[in-house]
Amino acid sequence: MNPIEILSGPWPWYVGGVLVALMVPVLLIFGNKQFGISSSLRHFCAACIPTKAEYFNYNWKDHLWNIQLVAGIAIGGFIASHWLDNPADIAISENTKVALRDLGITDFSGYLPEQVFSWEHLMSLNGILVMVVGGFLVGFGTRYSNGCTSGHSIMGLSLLSLSGLVATIGFFVGGLVMTHFIFPFIF
Repeated sequence: MNPIEILSGPWPWYVGGVLVALMVPVLLIFGNKQFGISSSLRHFCAACIPTKAEYFNYNWKDHLWNIQLVAGIAIGGFIASHWLDNPADIAISENTKVALRDLGITDFSGYLPEQVFSWEHLMSLNGILVMVVGGFLVGFGTRYSNGCTSGHSIMGLSLLSLSGLVATIGFFVGGLVMTHFIFPFIF
C-alpha cells in the first residue's frame, strides 16, 4: 500500500483519536498553550480589523500559533478534499442509511452528501435560514460557553474541567435533539 492510499483511506478511531489527543500534551509541554479553535477567530479579527473595542484590544501576536494552527487545518482540509479523495462509499450503518433515505438523502459516496451540501440547497430559502440561524446559534453558543467543542471536549476533559464536562454533555444532547427532533422538520 502506498502512502497516498494510506492517507486517503479511513483511519480507525484508535489512530485518529490518539493523534488528536496527543495535541493536548504537545501544546502544554512545549508551549504552555491550550488547544482550541474558536479563539482563533478573535485573534484573526484583532489582527485584521482595527478597532478600539476592548474585546479585540490585546496583543494578538502572542496567539499567532493559534491562527497558524487553524490555517494548517484549513490547508490540510483543502489538500485532503482535492488530492486525497477516498473513492469508497462512507461506512455508515444500514439503519442510518435508511433514516437518511427517509429524509431524501441517497448519495453516500462522499463526506458531504450533495442533497444537503449543494449550492442549490444552500441558496434555497430553507438553506439560507438554516445557515443563518445555525451560524448564529453556533457563534452565540461558542461565545457564551467560552469555547468550542475542541476546546471543551478535547482540552477541557483532559484537564478534568467540570465546565468542559458540562459543555460536552450539552454538545451531545444538542446533537441528539437536532438529529431526532429538529432535522426531520427542516430538511
